[in-house]
Amino acid sequence: MTLDLSSDELLSTTRAVRHRLDLTRPVPRQLLEECVDLAVQAPTGRNRQRWHFVIVTDKERRAALAEVWRAGVATPGVSDPVPTRDVRRANVVPGVMDRVFSGATHLYEHLHEVPALVIPCVEGRTDDAPVVRQAGTWGSILPAVWSFMLAARARGLGTCWTTGNLVHEKEAARILGIPHGEVMQAALIPVAYTLGTGFRPARRVPREEVLHWDAW
Repeated sequence: MTLDLSSDELLSTTRAVRHRLDLTRPVPRQLLEECVDLAVQAPTGRNRQRWHFVIVTDKERRAALAEVWRAGVATPGVSDPVPTRDVRRANVVPGVMDRVFSGATHLYEHLHEVPALVIPCVEGRTDDAPVVRQAGTWGSILPAVWSFMLAARARGLGTCWTTGNLVHEKEAARILGIPHGEVMQAALIPVAYTLGTGFRPARRVPREEVLHWDAW
């Protein structure tokens, strides 16, 4: 059963969910499979369909993966310094970053309890690759992952794009049996039913700041 959302509502209310993930309610395999079925309808470069989705529900593997993710998140210097212009954009709504950091802390503490962890992957690596090759590879997995997240939202599930596992990608690959030399992990997506299904569009910077017509 899916939520009664219009296309615009679905697109504008699929949020990064952290605090409101229901950690007590298992997610049926069928729902996750339906989300994958919709994900692989996304566009893919040269129709190569190089995507893979590793869904982890086993308790011990979730715990091991969560530890790798936490180690990645806690690694000093992983994130670049945030430019002033980005700080302004992030704080377009007063207090919003306090909620973001609170949610991130909550997820850090409870990731191992999330019923399903989804690791989207793509065949081929872009280490030191030129931009055109990077764009082609990432463009063949990111649309599919977003489709997965939209499909999850329509089914009352919450998701959040995270990348802590990529800091120690080889260790995450070892836990999951992913052939690291041939397959690249794109993210780690926690998936759970949401506590309540009502979500609102986020306030963003004005369109005029990001829309360029005919030229920059």
